[in-house]
Amino acid sequence: EDLLLCGTKEAALRGADALMIATEWKNFQAPSFDAMKDALITPVIFDGRNLYDPKVIARYGIEYHSIGRMAA
Repeated sequence: EDLLLCGTKEAALRGADALMIATEWKNFQAPSFDAMKDALITPVIFDGRNLYDPKVIARYGIEYHSIGRMAA
């Protein structure tokens, strides 16, 4: 499929199968997890930068995979 350029981070989530985080930019550090869950087809995040607390995300019903983080 072709690359789709979106104007906002929220627009990029709409209809996406999952979210893969590969940056530590500040504007991605405090998202609305409710909005994320609603926008994603499957509420799953693969976090390569370990931005979020797995316990917090679990409360929103989002499947979360911290890449490289030791299991608690």
